[in-house]
Amino acid sequence: MNKIAQIFETLEYGPAPETADQANAWLDSKNRLFGHFIDGTWTAPSKTFASTNPANGDKLADITDGTPADVDLAVAAARSAFPLWSGLSGYERGKFLYSIARMIQKHSRLFAVLETMDNGKPIRESRDADIPLVARHFYHHAGWATHLQREFPDHVPYGVCGQIIPWNFPLLMLAWKIAPALAAGNTVVLKPAEFTSLTALLFAEICERVGLPKGVVNIVTGEGDTGAALVNHSDVDKIAFTGSTEVGKIIRAATAGTGKGLSLELGGKSPYIVFEDADLDSAVEGLVEAIWFNQGQVCCAGSRLLVQESIEERFIAKVKKRMANLRVGDPLDKSVDIGALVAPVQVERIRDLMKRGVAEGAVVYEPDGQVPANGCFLKPALVTNVSPANTLVAEEIFGPILVAMSFRTPEEAVALANNTRYGLAATVWSENINLALDIAPKLKAGVVWINGTNQFDAAVGFGGYKESGFGREGGREGMSAYLRPKWEKDLTPAPAPVSVPAQAANLLDTGHLDQTAKMYIGGKQARPDSGYNRPVHGAGGALVGEVGDGNRKDIRNAVEAARAALGWGTTAAHSRAQILYFLAENLDYRRDEFAARIKAQTGEDGSKEVAQSVERLFAFAGWADKYDGAVHNPPMRAIAAAMVESLGVMGIVAPPSRPLLGSIALIAPALAMGNTVVLVPSERSPLSMTDFYQVLETSDMPSGVVNIVTGESLSLAKTLAEHDGVDGLWFAGSAEGSEMVEKASVGNLKQTWTSRGLYYDLADQRFAGDYFLGKATQVKNVWIPYGA
Repeated sequence: MNKIAQIFETLEYGPAPETADQANAWLDSKNRLFGHFIDGTWTAPSKTFASTNPANGDKLADITDGTPADVDLAVAAARSAFPLWSGLSGYERGKFLYSIARMIQKHSRLFAVLETMDNGKPIRESRDADIPLVARHFYHHAGWATHLQREFPDHVPYGVCGQIIPWNFPLLMLAWKIAPALAAGNTVVLKPAEFTSLTALLFAEICERVGLPKGVVNIVTGEGDTGAALVNHSDVDKIAFTGSTEVGKIIRAATAGTGKGLSLELGGKSPYIVFEDADLDSAVEGLVEAIWFNQGQVCCAGSRLLVQESIEERFIAKVKKRMANLRVGDPLDKSVDIGALVAPVQVERIRDLMKRGVAEGAVVYEPDGQVPANGCFLKPALVTNVSPANTLVAEEIFGPILVAMSFRTPEEAVALANNTRYGLAATVWSENINLALDIAPKLKAGVVWINGTNQFDAAVGFGGYKESGFGREGGREGMSAYLRPKWEKDLTPAPAPVSVPAQAANLLDTGHLDQTAKMYIGGKQARPDSGYNRPVHGAGGALVGEVGDGNRKDIRNAVEAARAALGWGTTAAHSRAQILYFLAENLDYRRDEFAARIKAQTGEDGSKEVAQSVERLFAFAGWADKYDGAVHNPPMRAIAAAMVESLGVMGIVAPPSRPLLGSIALIAPALAMGNTVVLVPSERSPLSMTDFYQVLETSDMPSGVVNIVTGESLSLAKTLAEHDGVDGLWFAGSAEGSEMVEKASVGNLKQTWTSRGLYYDLADQRFAGDYFLGKATQVKNVWIPYGA
């Protein structure tokens, strides 16, 4: 039988090798030795490390290991270039981004081959997915640059952006970060992953060729210490990081109190939910893309298969049959499905996790066949017989390992899907669009794909909830991450709180007080767990009241009540607006009483502050049903619905001044957007807000939506920051307190806003709009395919 006849008999794939000649020629032209790209020039190589091909272990090049001095030079170059670059018109910046996109397209095959050689992913993924999307991001953001002033009025770039990217999508992550940063007018110092620096260095050469002004883009290669030097540099204005959750937490702590902008795109353990009415064959093909794309080295990989019990046996059989046909091998072979993992250390990490999972009872299936003897290869694996507590279910594996569990009802599917500290992405398969669209908003994930997976576009934001980080890349929200309000740079230090000498030293001498204001937890007045009270003194030092001295247990009770009331977030926006209007109306009825209380605490006429508080409640009642999302049209047969969602439970620590407005101006936007609140009112003048719970009780506010705990602000703020049941925290206070709050929030990476000791005039109308609305929400993009 001749060869052709044999091929038709067996239907086996023959080799389809991609030539690496041009990539090797480019490396040879650089003598396979690279310095940094700083201020538009190449530095002389110094101490180096090897970049190797994970498919065969061959050394590709020697890369310079950046030092703090190298980072200093790069940051100084970016700082020097910032005035010129940010001073260009958006049109001029857009032309440079357009030129970069055209050059990437022109050299797309070189980029694709070099990426595969350096990273190990199959060439058809680099060629058909990564590089086209890289060009798309630069094209898309060329348009944002042009229209920036119209779409983001009174916003300015941060300045110098430090960017650190991972090894799983080396060039794509570069594009996700550099394109919006440059469009906004920032300059950049980027550190690529030590395993995969080569396409970033080729990109630097593209910047040279298009004539990008010197210092606008700087590429500093190196290992972890290089990234740490960039994060800790005092002249960097914003850090953008994609990588592991563990490193993301270190960066969050390192930037605490510095005022640096921060966006984190971190790990994931994404659910892949298959309902019994799904097109099972399509769902299997989607699953292959979800978990075995890029060898499973994808932060949003659909690594947790949740399949409805009625179809579990059939679906698992189909998955195993499909796994048997996956081809593992040389990533430069165009017929290969699964290439090499990035490095031996990654292979060993996955094997160690698998051993732990098996020891805990997991059953592992691998298809027959061999993997190449040399290189960093693993077979695809399916893991069953696991509980949610199994290591392989709970931990991000970052490899070609699929973990499967079953569910019976949609409610159980949602519970299993959300039973993770991560919240990056999720996939739902169902032919019932009503079911799919009912499930999508319930999933705690920044991206949800319906009847598809791993869909990305520059016009659609991408990013996570919970310990998958915060901030978005792509779309309008990704663009806004590189801008800040112009007025922020003019903020001045807040005046120190006035110290009031107490006239009554002995609380037992205050018999004229007939009651002590209680806390307000779960819709009820509550005594403090400590059993102690705090005196409240007026401007002249006279005792004007007492409040409970809250502690950790009071915060715990308040957070539990707030979590029990999270249905507030799914209440119709119109209904939330009505209740906020009621609050404004009922507060207005009692304006004289509240004005008198303010005067008693501060010595100032409180009528204006009460009027401002009523107005602010009215303003955010109006926003409740208007601050909503958008429908994006990516270049495919799908729409992406950008849904604006609440953060969840928010801790709010009010400023010491303006006892009523200081709290109302912060809780009103949080409530309008569907959050529940644990409020710590002004430590010095808390009686206005303990009076306010009487307004809450007469305004149809559901129990637990607003909880008020009085006491020492810093102590209670620390407890809120450390509490994993709190999803967001706003702190208006000292610089030292702000740093503490940001650092203490690392545990679950809750989103924070702090005043950093600066004076925010909360009476200003700029705070009656989207400034706090944006900070009280996060955007979920739900991808919905259409067409027969």
